[in-house]
Amino acid sequence: MQMRPMKASHTLNEAYQYDKPVPFSRGTRVDIKGTAMLFISGTASVDEHGQSVHQGDLEAQARRMFKNVTELLKSEGATWRNVARTTIYLKHMDEHYHDLARIRMEFFKEQGITEYPASTCIQATLCRPELLVEMEAIAILETGE
Repeated sequence: MQMRPMKASHTLNEAYQYDKPVPFSRGTRVDIKGTAMLFISGTASVDEHGQSVHQGDLEAQARRMFKNVTELLKSEGATWRNVARTTIYLKHMDEHYHDLARIRMEFFKEQGITEYPASTCIQATLCRPELLVEMEAIAILETGE
């Protein structure tokens, strides 16, 4: 078994105020006998400079979150077709769940996804007060190695 950190710094970076080095990985790739598992850490609407973007706009934050996870998947040769599980953390479940469900369905349609990953949505206080939504993901891909 081999493990290594994942990153997509052209689209997503750690916040400038975090301690250096940051004590977690953006994601971890684990290779075991011809299979790679990608464990993507909580990913939100953060840009390549580590800044929160689209404050107050759930749809824009969710779309940036999906973009960031997409880029992390791409960095390891994966797509949304490889995603087996997501966990979504939503700041205001009552206010935003139905909008998030619509945005997620639109995103999956754009990706051509018709078989959806297992998913859980949890109301939570996020690491920055301006963030409304954050996602973790687990993807599995065959490597043939």
